[in-house]
Amino acid sequence: MRTWNSTPLLALCALLSLMPCTDVHAQSKPNVIFFLVDDLGWRDVGCYGSQFYETPAIDQLAKEGMLFENAYSTCHVCSPSRASILTGKYPARTNLTEWLGGRPERDYEMLHHGEKLTALPDEEQTLAETLHKHGYATANYGKAHLNKAPKTYGFDEAITGWVRSYYHPFSPTYTKTLPAEQGDYYTDKLTDAALDFIQRNKDRPFFVHLEHFSVHDPIQGRKDLVQKYEKKLATMPRQEGPDYLLEPNPDGPAISAEKLNALEENDNGTLHQNERVWWVKQKQDNVEFAGMVEATDESLGRIRAKLRELGLEKNTIIIFTSDNGGMAASNQYRGINHPRKTLNSRFASSNLPLRGAKGWNYEGGIRVPLIVHWPGEIQANSTSNAIVTGTDYYPTLLEMLNLPALPEQHVDGRSFVPALKAEDYDRGPIYWHFPHYSNHGFQSPGGAVRSGRYKLLEYYENGTVQLFDLENDMREQNDLAKSQPMIVKKLKQMLHDWRDEVDAKMPYPKTATSKPAPGARVAKPNR
Repeated sequence: MRTWNSTPLLALCALLSLMPCTDVHAQSKPNVIFFLVDDLGWRDVGCYGSQFYETPAIDQLAKEGMLFENAYSTCHVCSPSRASILTGKYPARTNLTEWLGGRPERDYEMLHHGEKLTALPDEEQTLAETLHKHGYATANYGKAHLNKAPKTYGFDEAITGWVRSYYHPFSPTYTKTLPAEQGDYYTDKLTDAALDFIQRNKDRPFFVHLEHFSVHDPIQGRKDLVQKYEKKLATMPRQEGPDYLLEPNPDGPAISAEKLNALEENDNGTLHQNERVWWVKQKQDNVEFAGMVEATDESLGRIRAKLRELGLEKNTIIIFTSDNGGMAASNQYRGINHPRKTLNSRFASSNLPLRGAKGWNYEGGIRVPLIVHWPGEIQANSTSNAIVTGTDYYPTLLEMLNLPALPEQHVDGRSFVPALKAEDYDRGPIYWHFPHYSNHGFQSPGGAVRSGRYKLLEYYENGTVQLFDLENDMREQNDLAKSQPMIVKKLKQMLHDWRDEVDAKMPYPKTATSKPAPGARVAKPNR
């Protein structure tokens, strides 16, 4: 009979007992939660200065991560911005420059819209596809809005679609894909789906692209939270200043301050289209919107609680941001002489101190909140003034995950890992190009460039330019175009050279007999 000598095994066990204990999750690839909110303005959360909306989970994420003061979307509307996140390319380069569907041209518009794609091209290797190739389980929940099934773009699972109501039934699409019952709130049920995916994939690396439809209209807060904010608003002193201001089109006929102040609405609640002005909300007091914001905040809190429950929190990167600025200007609706309930369903929030809103290239339309949580790698409760934009997430995440870069894919992106590490970082200029008319105002199609402290806006109807020093004038109230002609010349040339580089499609006059050649300069329309 063979005897078994246990001494070597016992010695090995003793040796192992002396070795430091290592969390199994620390040895695996980090997970990624990309928490993308729709139409959330830069000022719409507590850690960015909101005094009305309550966002404890978002604020806590900022305390444990890094908050960016100068983060931008690549477009002031959704689809182009979302495409940039997944491709690392500017909208002008992919030619996906407008929200998919877009709005039809109007008789009063002097330009035809620039040519555009109506879906993200299949040949793009998205961030999801790249992570999938490296062993990640990938899921897309919410508003993809790229016109093809998310699985086309590298997602293993997806529950996406347009929301017609935040209360069940949400839409015909979600009736088939998102389990819910009468009275269920969409933001909560979408979060349930994400939590289920995380639970099922807890033993492998995962990438969850949680694209909340909230806080996009229809503006419908969760009823219990709306009641909370109704009570809160009733106890607050009335905010000083006007509820709304008229924002003129800087590229159109000049309107005197006296005339602007004297403009009145028709009985049907619309302004004369030839006046080229638009109402912009000036106060954060919409109780319906507040209920949407806090429900979204609760979603983040639930995601983080699930990660803690599964022991994954220290091995999960969370990126929290928005696809564009807040909807302070209504969606194709200009009336304000209406009951508060009607206005609350049309105007979401105020972006002050930023000028403008979703749909414009002013800061209110493109500057967005950004918080990055990278446990053990960045200083908690830190703030960065680095300028970053939507093309930069792709290369940044690859570097954070220690995966090889794909410079030919994310050609317009720059990794901001040095900024996360509190090192010197300058990603260079960032650009915008929107050769269309927007739903949210009568401003001309146009583009912009920010280089360092200066930002130049160019409008395509008449070639009007505006120049702002954002370090001293983040409100964009002091136009320096006439006093700083050399800076205007330099930035304008940079913008034009960039448009040539990416083959940006331009709008063209309705008097033209044919479409302009790619990259051609638009001619002034006849007035």
